[in-house]
Amino acid sequence: MNEKIVNQIKALPPLPKSVLEVQRITNDPNSSIADLVKVIKNDPMLTANLLKVANSPLYGFTRQIKSVDQAVSLFGMVPIKGFVISFAIRNSMKFDLSAYGIDENHFHMISTKRNALALNWYASKKDKLDIIATDSFLIDLGAVIISLILIGENKADEFKSRLTKENRYELEKEFVGATTPEITAEIFKHWHFGDELIIPIENIEVPEKAENYQEEAAALKVIKTIYDLLDKEFKDNFPKGIELAQKYNLDVDKLQKALEKLEGN
Repeated sequence: MNEKIVNQIKALPPLPKSVLEVQRITNDPNSSIADLVKVIKNDPMLTANLLKVANSPLYGFTRQIKSVDQAVSLFGMVPIKGFVISFAIRNSMKFDLSAYGIDENHFHMISTKRNALALNWYASKKDKLDIIATDSFLIDLGAVIISLILIGENKADEFKSRLTKENRYELEKEFVGATTPEITAEIFKHWHFGDELIIPIENIEVPEKAENYQEEAAALKVIKTIYDLLDKEFKDNFPKGIELAQKYNLDVDKLQKALEKLEGN
């Protein structure tokens, strides 16, 4: 992999202790919601971020969420891990995505939409939800590294001008020698995430290669297709996503219901 990519990843700070604690608790079948609430309450920034996202209309709660206890109880332990990792990464990385023609707010909005779709689509499959909901936040994380490299090499404008006309991943390969999913997977390895999070992202373009995690990789491919980072007309992508879900024998009916809930008819 490009030495500049490797150096950018090595320069990333370690994830905070609160993330490690949340990962430990959510992976421990003997842990309780009370254990999770305690860790979150000890981190004021984490508390504020969780309450903010819990009150987003995307998650569809009918009343205002005013406490960590409420938020954790409503979401459940599994989705909280994804939130916590996402919040920590926002505070750990410099988000300059100008090479892609988008800003940090757009990136986080797309990530949140993807996560809300994952939670609604896979609500009844808890064993899959842990992976899909967590990864859904982070699919395009590698683009942050690519953008920083292109800006540093004064190639951002050229890349952005060609992005509207050419295949994104082919262009990334040409400019930096790796695609967004490949770099995202390397970031996960740097932070010592488990194979269950790495393999689906690493194989998101070809889910058949995601040994033991084909469904997770396929679901993530559907989610990123529907809420494309660079496409603002999401509804035009719904048929593409549904077609992919059919191709990979995923639950199309639940996907359509999840989309209706998030976006309306």
